[in-house]
Amino acid sequence: MSPPTQHSLIEDVQGLGLGIFLCTIGIHVLTFAGLITGQTAGIAVILSYLTGWSFGLMFFAINLPFYALAYFRLGPAFTVKSLISVSLLSVGSVLLPKGFTIEYLATPLAAVMFGSLTGLGLLAMFRHNGSLGGLGVLALLMQDRFGYRAGYVQLAADAVIFSIALFLFPPQVVMWSVLGALVLNLIIAINHRRDRYVAT
Repeated sequence: MSPPTQHSLIEDVQGLGLGIFLCTIGIHVLTFAGLITGQTAGIAVILSYLTGWSFGLMFFAINLPFYALAYFRLGPAFTVKSLISVSLLSVGSVLLPKGFTIEYLATPLAAVMFGSLTGLGLLAMFRHNGSLGGLGVLALLMQDRFGYRAGYVQLAADAVIFSIALFLFPPQVVMWSVLGALVLNLIIAINHRRDRYVAT
């Protein structure tokens, strides 16, 4: 078997840019429908609903403590990519609604669209050694060091977040939100395999 192929800088920029863009659209769909999600983004969404502060600001602030872990455990390149990605998503989540408005979107469809767009976006980022920080850093660390699939680790974290959400939001909101998170994490669990994808 040929050795792994190193991604070029241009390939990394393209892959990470595409991933951030897809995730930004996913978040826009999610918040339009009033749904929540898991992981660090889910915490930021919940806090933005409860406080009225923007998702972008909450998401950026919550990720700050995770950069030290990313630096020491996953390296400076991963940390820099994650910091840039989080910053761009935070800014993009504020700017995107100014150029892309949604008039109507059925809640079940919104859940599936969010999970699909964000799952594909995160997959693109993972394959270029990036992430959106936070619990994604922990999930990748668990996968690389202990062999647990990143998607399944995130499912466990999501279970905790959604259990708390049941006390804060109507059951139907949580139910459709779980569907979106399930679609997202299954995409990652099935497709993010280092034994199948060897470029770095």
